[in-house]
Amino acid sequence: MTRLRLIDTNEQPGEEKFQWSLRPDKLSDYIGQKDLLTRLGISIKAAKKRGEPIDHVLLYGPPGLGKTTLAHIISNEMSSNIICTSGPAIERSGDLMGILTNLQYADVLFIDEIHRLPRPVEEFLYSAMEDFKIDFVVDKGPFAKTIKVNIKHFTLVGATTRAGLLSSPLRDRFGILHHVDFYSTEELGEIVKRSSSILNVPVDEKGALEIARRSRGTPRIANRLLRRVRDYAEVIGDGSINEEIAIKSLGLEGIDPEGLDGMDKSYLKTIIENYQGGPVGIEAIAATLNEEVDTLQDMVEPFLLKTGYISRSPSGRRVTHKAYQHLGDSGILIQSSGQIKI
Repeated sequence: MTRLRLIDTNEQPGEEKFQWSLRPDKLSDYIGQKDLLTRLGISIKAAKKRGEPIDHVLLYGPPGLGKTTLAHIISNEMSSNIICTSGPAIERSGDLMGILTNLQYADVLFIDEIHRLPRPVEEFLYSAMEDFKIDFVVDKGPFAKTIKVNIKHFTLVGATTRAGLLSSPLRDRFGILHHVDFYSTEELGEIVKRSSSILNVPVDEKGALEIARRSRGTPRIANRLLRRVRDYAEVIGDGSINEEIAIKSLGLEGIDPEGLDGMDKSYLKTIIENYQGGPVGIEAIAATLNEEVDTLQDMVEPFLLKTGYISRSPSGRRVTHKAYQHLGDSGILIQSSGQIKI
């Protein structure tokens, strides 16, 4: 059973409106991802100079880093409309045909979780991306015939957290591919300050950096934590956020200074206590924690791998010295045998 976590990178119920109110709508307002923005800005300016739609764009990386925001920025910068859908929502090629035939010239079609498109729908998309034509089958059996339907030149922006699951034919049809990476603490601090100004919440430099440190390199989490710290500041303090307020508030939420919560520590402790620090397979860890394998791979491991708390090899997952050190600093005693005790 999947637990709901404050530092979950996926959007949580009722959160969409809040997150949308904080999203930038221009490249100049976007914080972080400097190299990506430079390359994307060049592509947009070149397309506008030629008077053409921008090439198809694939954005890949962990959830919560701004892929959807970038899709809307592309649409805004190109002064075009955007139509949003997701891979799981398109069940049949007929669903996609209705969307494609209604697109206007230079419109942006954004497909989130594009790796989850059904295979027949994906194959239907090939000719639309390459030739801007779609094959429509009329009748069935011996009377079936194919009619080619021309569609207007559009831009497909695909977003995925699992680029490796995209088929090669689909991936090759994207002219622009960008990896969206985790943000630095300084970049997240700037994002927190920008969001707090939109929310009319006073925050000082140290308070913003304290929230940023615990945000796991993810803007979505930073904005969510800001919301929780704001509540704490309004009830316990005078409504403004400083370092002390941020530390007390996020400590109350169970998020430590490195952004780890109880689930992360349970994952690390399981490998150490039950499997002598590893290596151990993900299926064994999931069974021990009573969690789904996909939950651990998508929600827990990316940050632990990125920050060097675990290593992954063909033989399994292994806890690193950094994890032992952090658990020790957190008040968990580590014995020389590798076992840990509370």
